[in-house]
Amino acid sequence: MNKSELVSAMASKTSDSKSSTEKTLNALIEIISDELKNGGKVQLVGFGTFETRNRAARKGRNPQTGAEMKIPASTSPVFKAGKALKDIVNK
Repeated sequence: MNKSELVSAMASKTSDSKSSTEKTLNALIEIISDELKNGGKVQLVGFGTFETRNRAARKGRNPQTGAEMKIPASTSPVFKAGKALKDIVNK
């Protein structure tokens, strides 16, 4: 499912217009992104938690040449599914 399909599905569930639903979805994505950018986390009870994790610098290899290279430290966004979501998926 892509974003436009998600907007259509949300609009039909809520009986709201697609444009209004798209604005709501874009606002949700922006709020979650801003919170993660500021080092926070977003918990949606029963669904899951969006947070960031720090990845240490490490050595890697270029797959084309096999040459060793340095991979710099970075911060990655992570989603951890909640118990209710896991139960729904595993039924």
